[in-house]
Amino acid sequence: MPIKSTMQSSFGRLFDTAFAEAVRDFTGTYPGEGVWDPVEEVTTAQPVTYDGRGVLSRYKKDQVDGVNILATDVRLIALVNEVTDKPAPEHIVSAPDLITGQAKQYRVMEAVTDPVGVHYQIQLRAT
Repeated sequence: MPIKSTMQSSFGRLFDTAFAEAVRDFTGTYPGEGVWDPVEEVTTAQPVTYDGRGVLSRYKKDQVDGVNILATDVRLIALVNEVTDKPAPEHIVSAPDLITGQAKQYRVMEAVTDPVGVHYQIQLRAT
């Protein structure tokens, strides 16, 4: 079994067992293909929605620089094979607030994968 498949199944089991209490569902949206009308200043683009599940956490103090990573930014770790589209900067993600649990809107600042392509590490900033 290739390393990617092994890691995906192992991490999936961890999400279902050891991390089950921390795993949260999220939804992402971004404007799809469309045509921009410069006269009317409207687009024909329709929103594209995707979803997944992952673990939300705050950044450590020493990672916060006040420029690229703010103290209020949130990190989302999600398994690539459980997200139905590819997160990218400027997408809007709806996920539970870490304190209240209420749905909150975040803007994706950065989305990267590990070298094997098993998980996304997504930097979210409240909108």
